Amino acid sequence: MGTRSEHGHELVPHPEQTPDALRAALAVVTPKRLPEMQRTKDDAFAKAVEWRSLSPVRSWVLAWARDIEIARRPDLAARHARARSNLEHEDAATAREALRELSAVLDEAMKAVRA
Repeated sequence: MGTRSEHGHELVPHPEQTPDALRAALAVVTPKRLPEMQRTKDDAFAKAVEWRSLSPVRSWVLAWARDIEIARRPDLAARHARARSNLEHEDAATAREALRELSAVLDEAMKAVRA
């Protein structure tokens, strides 16, 4: 189930920003994270009721859409993994570059989600 885009190979098409669509995409790209997704969804909905606001649900959708964007695009996933693995590198310059790269990956994924 692959597609092509301006980013190259993608494991799944860009999902709609609904809980069901996000869950279906996650089940393909990172199924081991499904329990985490459900836990954070339950927390977001509980906060939404408590706060009488949809902002926790919106934040949940955006966070999972961003993470799925990274996982569904091998280019971003590789950059993300490399950056995370160097965050605590003994060389401070390497660690700083890893933090910069991680931030760039997260920004790119969020821009794609909000496009």
